Amino acid sequence: MGDKTPNNFVMVKTTLPLTPLPPNDARMSLTTDRLLIRPLAASDLEAMYILRTQAEVMRWTSSGQIDMKIEETRDKLNNFLPPNDTKTFNCAICLKDTGEFIGMGGCHLFPASHGWPEVGYMLRREYWGRGLASEFLNAWLKAWEGLPRSDREIRVQGAMVTGNGEDVVREHLIAITEEANSGSQRVLMKAGFEKFREFDEEDVNDPTGVVKLIAFRYFPGGKTH
Repeated sequence: MGDKTPNNFVMVKTTLPLTPLPPNDARMSLTTDRLLIRPLAASDLEAMYILRTQAEVMRWTSSGQIDMKIEETRDKLNNFLPPNDTKTFNCAICLKDTGEFIGMGGCHLFPASHGWPEVGYMLRREYWGRGLASEFLNAWLKAWEGLPRSDREIRVQGAMVTGNGEDVVREHLIAITEEANSGSQRVLMKAGFEKFREFDEEDVNDPTGVVKLIAFRYFPGGKTH
């Protein structure tokens, strides 16, 4: 498999969802006891702006700060609307009873900089602590695992590969959290993710500082090493 030191990349054989991914207009909405999980739409802009102006929410994102203008939010939303919708598998998270947009989540990077698809989610602060993140993630994982797949050869970061040295490795889905974000870590582990790597990254809000990050992995189709 080659040199698996953290900053080196290796070629591996694995399975991944077929690309391009299904466009928004071909995706079915999902429902849980309390949630409606549907494709994102241009009409979600104002609600998404409210989400992305909550400092408590944005603290845990890669930008680390709120959107100052709605145009910033529009740029983010456009990443998940046609013609870009077939590159990711991100969704609006809404209340089932009212349809109110309260967050978003799914595979927002495919591939991420480490080479694997990466999952994340955001919920408005007032809906934290109710088990809604777990409800969303469990439903979304079933949809992700239901996508048609093909054998692929891809380039991934050596430290993001599990296996015994053979060329064929189990498909990974990655989630990355800050060390201090214990709430999201509990959600991930409850859904079947496992912690497998810790590393430091430059703090986007303080170039002289670093942020401690934890990488979690999930094996679609079963937790098999």
